[in-house]
Amino acid sequence: MKLIKTLINSNIYISLAAVFLTVETQIQLGMEPQWHPYLFIIFFATLFEYNLHRFITVVTNKEALNSDKHKWVRENLKGFYLLVSLSVIAFVCVTFLAKKEVLITLVPIAAITVFYSLPVFGNKRTVFRLREIPYLKIFLIAFVWASSTILLPIIQSDNTFNNTHVIVMLVERFFFVFAITIPFDIRDIEADKQAGLKTIPLLINENKSLTISYLSLFVFFIISFFHYQILNYWLIILPLSISTLTTFIFLNSRKIRNLPYYHYGILDGTMLFQGLLVLVFYYLNINFNK
Repeated sequence: MKLIKTLINSNIYISLAAVFLTVETQIQLGMEPQWHPYLFIIFFATLFEYNLHRFITVVTNKEALNSDKHKWVRENLKGFYLLVSLSVIAFVCVTFLAKKEVLITLVPIAAITVFYSLPVFGNKRTVFRLREIPYLKIFLIAFVWASSTILLPIIQSDNTFNNTHVIVMLVERFFFVFAITIPFDIRDIEADKQAGLKTIPLLINENKSLTISYLSLFVFFIISFFHYQILNYWLIILPLSISTLTTFIFLNSRKIRNLPYYHYGILDGTMLFQGLLVLVFYYLNINFNK
């Protein structure tokens, strides 16, 4: 249990989720799952970005360490600094192994991600970040996750893929991430209100926001079902169906929503679980057809 908590609090868990979603993309594209350098780029880039916001908070606002949100950082401060440093060093090292086209594709995605936490511009009195644009935060998160976990495998591959197929995949991934991100905004209602941020839950309240989350998940499933039915990819439809059902249960159950690690453990875990499901069904299909 302590190991799981460490993986979640250090953001290694969410970084693994990014890797498994990217491996899922390989299978959706009809490729054999392979461990390319860009998977390590995604892992370490995710690890750095998700710790970047906390790092900035720790450096600029020492009092924030006293909050429950930053309890793990407070208790493991040296380890946290080491983790951030290693993620940067490792990211730089693996970039030398990736194709130039992959790095070029990563630049605008990385820029959006970094400026989500760092100021785009500011002065002594005011600091502006992309996340502070009204109602944009959740759309930025869904876009970055969809584009990074889908486009990089395509760029890395020397194969040519159907543009419609790729666009539909981007839409599917966007709606899934959007669905599981809304509860994070619901959780942060009071903090966002005090910070002056405008989010969907603050605009339409918690219940209606959850309804949007359900609808987004439903749209993801409907598009995915017809998409892969047309392509006759049943080995994709079945795991995505299981992923949709379990994710809906996690979103809908009040009892589950009250669990301590609901957001960073369960909701983030739906991405890892979906990627793992697709991977398992892929190998089951191979063994079944031998």
